[in-house]
Amino acid sequence: MRDRFTVVGRATGCHLFEGDGTRPIDEENVHVKYTPKRVQFPEEIAAWRRAIEAEEERKEAGGLPHRWNNARFAVERVVVTRTHLAEEPVVSLTMRDADYFDFLTTSLNLDRRQRNGLTLREQYLEGEDPVDAPSWMNCSFGVNVALETGRDGKMLFSRRSAQVAGPNSARWNSSANEGLAQQHDLPRDGSPVSLHAVARRAVFEELAVHDGDRAEVELLGFGLDLVNHQWAAFFRAVVPELDEPTLRLRWTRGVTDKWEHDRFEFVDADPESVLGFIADEPEERWTPCAPALFYLALVRGAVERAGGDPAGRVAVERAEQKVMSDRGL
Repeated sequence: MRDRFTVVGRATGCHLFEGDGTRPIDEENVHVKYTPKRVQFPEEIAAWRRAIEAEEERKEAGGLPHRWNNARFAVERVVVTRTHLAEEPVVSLTMRDADYFDFLTTSLNLDRRQRNGLTLREQYLEGEDPVDAPSWMNCSFGVNVALETGRDGKMLFSRRSAQVAGPNSARWNSSANEGLAQQHDLPRDGSPVSLHAVARRAVFEELAVHDGDRAEVELLGFGLDLVNHQWAAFFRAVVPELDEPTLRLRWTRGVTDKWEHDRFEFVDADPESVLGFIADEPEERWTPCAPALFYLALVRGAVERAGGDPAGRVAVERAEQKVMSDRGL
């Protein structure tokens, strides 16, 4: 029921819910409403969760590798409107309480049959509009960042480590990504959750881009991973004073979440080089939404180079056509 983002001839598993890369979504036009009320699973699904929790506790007690639980958010709804005069996008995100085991309960069991004979995917994502899935199906919201280095003009691709739980391990992904977590992202002073702040946390924890580094962070859109059913916000971050050698040197000296990635590739940030890298890596090596994120980042860069003219996005389309022609796609 939802179209899939297509690039270099590939239909990805990502639905682009809002944004085309030509203009950012202003921070003041993103409204996050949080209600401290926990999601409630149907009885059968709640039993699946209890089994996951018991298994992880067993492994922890035995000194084995295990997943640890932490407080997260569940998405109740995402609503997009426009301002009255300039028709700029306004996004309202309504969230409630969930945790990591809640997320695992659905994400690991999307194709598990219930007693009614239907899988969660069949019942809630294919039989109905996935955007309207119940909140207990939406226990993950990720902030994904495409990072560009200004000093040498590179786009950074990060490969998820095989140690990371879930279906996206060992795949090319955004430069940095973080799931919203209450411990880190729910302000203690009662102010609203800031997606821009989460994006800055992501590039610090995973890429060692510090607060003292000048960074231009823009929210370009929102997507829904139709394969794994995860909501995502798409950001572009440009760091004018950093380059590949500087970042790689920093990583050797320690990164907060160094274990999350096992490989990095810096690619020239022009559309032909970036789209060529996407085309040259096999389709199955990509997370569903990463290609959409990098495409939006390319469009934003092209529009900036065109002096703000949205028609600048045509340069990205032309580069895509050349990439496909050169490779016989």
